[in-house]
Amino acid sequence: MSIVRTAIMGFGNPVRSDDGIGIYVIDQLRTLVADIRYITLFDMGTSAFEVLFRLRGHQRIVIVDAVVNSGEAPGTLFRVPAKEVMKAPEEDPMVFLHSLKWDQALSYAKKILGTEYPDDIEVYLIAVDNTRLEVQLSDEVKTAGDKVIEYILKDLKLNKYA
Repeated sequence: MSIVRTAIMGFGNPVRSDDGIGIYVIDQLRTLVADIRYITLFDMGTSAFEVLFRLRGHQRIVIVDAVVNSGEAPGTLFRVPAKEVMKAPEEDPMVFLHSLKWDQALSYAKKILGTEYPDDIEVYLIAVDNTRLEVQLSDEVKTAGDKVIEYILKDLKLNKYA
């Protein structure tokens, strides 16, 4: 079994309550996978462009982000392949780096990486409705984030139950 170099990217704004769930997941994973060389954690925050060049050499990408207006209760977890929710790449010279969304980031990464762009991309989206100026995550969203961490660890065969 060969090692699959994996980039895990957490998006969000940590001072906008539940929108920071992707950053929470990355912070928690830092303590759990810090010594594993084939896993790279990216705190994408709200400005992701400079990180895209560092995706080179990864065969897999895992993304964690909040989703607003999903119609589902806060904390509802969606696990989908990126290709099912990706928009067509947009040529938008006015994209502001601090507002780059993960689907836009991937479309740019595909251009930057060319043939090195990985086919294995998975997205975890967590339904949120609180994006007020706060640093606390709601209990429902934090619980969903903890589930994402469990899924990622199991998928990477790193937790003690795998």
